[in-house]
Amino acid sequence: MTDEIAVVGAGRMGEGIALACLAAGLPVVLADVKDRTDDERRAYCERVRERLAEQLRAKLGDDAALAGLTVCGRESARLADAAVVFEAVPEVIEVKRDVLAWVCAQVGEFAVIASTTSTFLVTEIAELTTRPGRVVNAHWLNPADVMPLIEVSRSDDTDPDAVSTLTGLLERIGKVPVVCGVSAGYIVPRLQALVMNEAARMVEEGVASAADIDLAVRAGLGPRFSVLGPLEFIDWGGGDILYYASRYLAAQLGERFQPPDVIEENMSTNRRGLQDGTGFYHYDSEGVAEYRAARMREFEAIFRLREPELRNGTPVPTRQED
Repeated sequence: MTDEIAVVGAGRMGEGIALACLAAGLPVVLADVKDRTDDERRAYCERVRERLAEQLRAKLGDDAALAGLTVCGRESARLADAAVVFEAVPEVIEVKRDVLAWVCAQVGEFAVIASTTSTFLVTEIAELTTRPGRVVNAHWLNPADVMPLIEVSRSDDTDPDAVSTLTGLLERIGKVPVVCGVSAGYIVPRLQALVMNEAARMVEEGVASAADIDLAVRAGLGPRFSVLGPLEFIDWGGGDILYYASRYLAAQLGERFQPPDVIEENMSTNRRGLQDGTGFYHYDSEGVAEYRAARMREFEAIFRLREPELRNGTPVPTRQED
């Protein structure tokens, strides 16, 4: 097994993954597994190479890394040397079952099989294979070559070496992997679904315009959470503030705002964050001042970067009224 990476599925996601790996200097086999005639396959693979060459030139200044790319159909793909195989086929269970059976027959014993699914649990994907211990979900955010985050989902039956191999590769190509358990929605989709639905609900209720809600996120919520994650922000402001605010919002707007048990437990055990020295994180009293100063410098840097855009505004679509 070598450093070679295989990407099975040559659609938008597959191309993005291949581009990220090629840009990092790794050889890639990109397998197009759709049913096509020989002529259609040749034409499609050539278009893929041209698109990737153009993107490599834009990203690196040249397309020399394209020499490490093999674009082919299933019939000529060779996966035996792949350290990691990314499955990037459509979210149709029958398609995944067929493709993963083929992958399992091709790869080496220690290869990691990483599904890019955003729909199926890692346990469901593992059941489609003959080597469930080597299966991990790797949820790339679009556009795959640009977004740093990759959500890595593993189960209790996943071989720890498969997780470490995958996260090591992702770090090597400049990505930021986070590991989560078996749960629908991973981390980001689960959080963003709540935010997006609440934003749409506020438009529906006439609370504010779509433009003002989006501006509030771009000028406030977004930059804040890019410096302090939501759990760190609870500690920063105080878990007691969230506790009381959530109870008030639940009474006014509905049960969906009721705080989870962990917030109440932290309140009752004096784990409210910075003020107690512990919350979701632990804080060294001697280092708190520098910690606060470092975070404030990050805030200032972000707003220096964003200030012209936020003050002058950027064009936004006009919302069509019913």
